[in-house]
Amino acid sequence: MNFPIRKTRQIKIGSVAVGGGAPVSLQSMTNTSTADAGVTLAQIRRLAAAGCDIIRCAVPDGEAVKALPEILAGSPIPVIGDIHFDYRLALGAIRAGIHGIRINPGNIGSEDRVRAVAEAAGEAGIPIRVGANSGSLPRGLLEKKLAAGLDRKSAMAQALSEAALEQVKLLERYGFTQVKVSLKSSSVESTVAACRYFAEHSDIPLHIGITEAGPPAVGIVKSAVGIGTLLMEGIGETMRVSLTADPVQEVVAGLAILEAAGLRKAEPEIVSCPTCGRTRINLERLAEEVYRFVASLKAEGKRIGLKKIAVMGCVVNGPGEASDADLGLAGGEGKAVVFQNGEIVRTLPEKEALDFLKRKIEESIR
Repeated sequence: MNFPIRKTRQIKIGSVAVGGGAPVSLQSMTNTSTADAGVTLAQIRRLAAAGCDIIRCAVPDGEAVKALPEILAGSPIPVIGDIHFDYRLALGAIRAGIHGIRINPGNIGSEDRVRAVAEAAGEAGIPIRVGANSGSLPRGLLEKKLAAGLDRKSAMAQALSEAALEQVKLLERYGFTQVKVSLKSSSVESTVAACRYFAEHSDIPLHIGITEAGPPAVGIVKSAVGIGTLLMEGIGETMRVSLTADPVQEVVAGLAILEAAGLRKAEPEIVSCPTCGRTRINLERLAEEVYRFVASLKAEGKRIGLKKIAVMGCVVNGPGEASDADLGLAGGEGKAVVFQNGEIVRTLPEKEALDFLKRKIEESIR
């Protein structure tokens, strides 16, 4: 990694450190009914197995609060309660032992209610995430920036940052400083600009992501561009890829972004070439099969002793171009070669070659 790391204060969400030089943590959010502890726990376990570090659950009502003790007792990763409007839900989540809460102090109500939440979180020793969203800025703030002559991107960046800092001040008024901030917009450009501006003016850890990014085909691209840009600039202490999809896809995409940015080791990296007119095997199926097989082994907690696996379409892009791969497969006419460190070790029919490759991957487990 050859880019600067932003210096921030550090907070702890359960056992996970955020900021202060800690590794960038990966978050997602359950889409189950939190009141159904069993279903919610099942999803949390799937997300943890996929690589999620921190999970957030919506706490919209008292039934959700009642389910929290069971969820917290069974969750393998720290849980954040996502609360809006009703400060009593925040207090209930804190009493239940939640590892962190996400609130918007501006919609919790009177200062007495904000103070009650801040004091309860302080006594419990848990952090609060506050944030600003481009769709819910304080009335007139963006217009004020535009009237001052700023272009819309700069105006939005400053408005989001200032809105978040005002919410932080509400909590600091009662001695609460264990805070992280999120600044989100469905616009990649606005989100990046806002996080850059905030990073220049505060040492508070940032939770980064592109909100309302959309379904996977679009949302992953927008998230990779926005989150990836910030990470490569050393901005962002924790992150979520927000997709209209199974949240496991958020985690898979988030890990891929962290790996591409050099912030996580792929263990192993899996590469495959684009298909072309030389391809005579079902490369798409083979690559997907290898990816799923490796993911299943990692989900079982197994460590694969390979740095790079290559799945290539032909001998042109096989042992030659992928000679740096520890292990690989390259297609031929209804058959494939398996190679290690650039040397062919076996030529087999397509299905047998895949099975042989899987056995070699299993042999590397340590």
